[in-house]
Amino acid sequence: MKTLWLLVIALLAASKSFSQSTAEFVPCQEMPSIITKYNADYASLQIAYVVEYSPEKRNRFAKLDQDYLAKLEKINFNGLSQECKADYIMFKRDRDENLRLSKAEGEEAAKVASWFPFADSLYAAEKFRRYGGKVPDSKRLALLYTGITKQVVSLREKLKKEDNLGVLNIYTATNIITGIKTAMRSSFEFYNGYDPLYTWWIPLPYEKLTKELSGYEKDFQTKLENGKLQMDKTGIVGKPVGRDELIKLLKYNYINYTPEELIDIANKEFEWCDREALKASKEMGFGTNWKAAQEKVKETYVEAGEKPMLIRRLFNESLDFLKKHDLVTIDPLAEEVWGLRMMSPERQLVNPFFTGGTSISISYPTNTMEIDDRLMSMKGNNPHFSRATVHHESIAGHHYQRMQNNRFRTYRSFGTPFWTEGNALFWEFLLYDMNFPQSPEDRMGMLFWRMHRSARVIFSMNYHLGKWTPQQCIDFLVDRVVFERANAEAEVRRSFAVRISPLYQLAYLMGGIQFSGLKKELVDSKKMTIKEFNDTILKLNGMPVEMLRAILTNQPLTKDFKTSWRFYDKAPFWK
Repeated sequence: MKTLWLLVIALLAASKSFSQSTAEFVPCQEMPSIITKYNADYASLQIAYVVEYSPEKRNRFAKLDQDYLAKLEKINFNGLSQECKADYIMFKRDRDENLRLSKAEGEEAAKVASWFPFADSLYAAEKFRRYGGKVPDSKRLALLYTGITKQVVSLREKLKKEDNLGVLNIYTATNIITGIKTAMRSSFEFYNGYDPLYTWWIPLPYEKLTKELSGYEKDFQTKLENGKLQMDKTGIVGKPVGRDELIKLLKYNYINYTPEELIDIANKEFEWCDREALKASKEMGFGTNWKAAQEKVKETYVEAGEKPMLIRRLFNESLDFLKKHDLVTIDPLAEEVWGLRMMSPERQLVNPFFTGGTSISISYPTNTMEIDDRLMSMKGNNPHFSRATVHHESIAGHHYQRMQNNRFRTYRSFGTPFWTEGNALFWEFLLYDMNFPQSPEDRMGMLFWRMHRSARVIFSMNYHLGKWTPQQCIDFLVDRVVFERANAEAEVRRSFAVRISPLYQLAYLMGGIQFSGLKKELVDSKKMTIKEFNDTILKLNGMPVEMLRAILTNQPLTKDFKTSWRFYDKAPFWK
């Protein structure tokens, strides 16, 4: 009997311990169900509607969003759990944003429609092929292709004299051409070699039209290289979106600050970095000349061929630090599958530093680079700079984020760089405060990246506000952050690529500050341990940080939620 009671007591104790150690936020069923169905419907539509920038695809996906907004209206918001309320708000937000962007895409396509008078006939041919219920009229299609080829030849001559196209016009036009070629290829690969008449009539007209369209696309792209569309002589052509669009994007991402306020925050963070850099500079024997100290740090680069060994050593050191201080639960599989690969020289032109994910892509010079470029790459990827970011890219940064996101709350599709980059940067903040850097040189390395993130806010906002040129952005990185010039050029080129969100570069610092503020609110106040905090963030999956905060702190949520969190008002959070 005594043995039985001891067993019961042990089981009760184990049960209590389990419930305390695994206390998680439990999602409801309504929103995971509707989000999962939407994602499945979206994926299914992607199979059928493959022609980018076609009105048919644009309208069909707009209908999908409208249909799901109608489904949301039937849900009792007030009856949802806190997590489901957050999901409802974010899901509705994304449907509304998709419709806004769809409308904008349609408006932009209309502005260049005169350059594609033949588009609808080619879209119709692809739709006929997709239906597949009738034999194609191959002779008619061959004549159509031949006629359109003549049209394109004429339009190309007209385009040479056109000087009123803007960057967004050209971007839209090249996307329309890509979509048209996709439509044509869809039909050609379906019928050619199978349908005898199609195979007899179409290959030559198809080849000629495809070739002419490719030339047409290059003609549009060439317009980007002329002096009128370039703000300076850097050859970097982007599209400043303007203050109004920045405000819309900030509200969408739940950032309750204006562009000007964000620049002010970044300058304050820069001042903190300056003070820290001076401390490290004095310890290194450079007095108040921290830029000279930073140059000294750059000279510690390892020789060609030794970078992978360095990255592995730094990875092991950061992982040991996380384990020693019990900062996050680490799945052993994450250590097992993490690895290394080398970045191509072409990729290094827009990404001068190593990047992460399932493995670290190492940016280091190859034998095809010019000697000066090799030295700049080696200096920019020195051991002390790399020490600052290896955990950002691996564990508990991007590699671990992806692994956990694939295992918990997988229905969530609200990923944002404010969560992804912000949380990875938060780890840099946390480890710096916990004395992970072992020397003043290490601190200078970590401060380089901290300055870099502040600089990103300043130059990207000023660029999109129309105040700075790409050259001014490059010079700012060189003069203020001590970038190697080639690395600065690559950074700016990457920042202003048309497909990069205008808010992407500021998301690092602002997201990191948001997570730091949340840590102060929950961990520093003893409401959660640091391990519980980090584990919960990963298990709740990616989302705007203000919505994460609403879940963790049980903030009141309404159906018409608007951002209100002034996350920097009580900053700085640093020691």
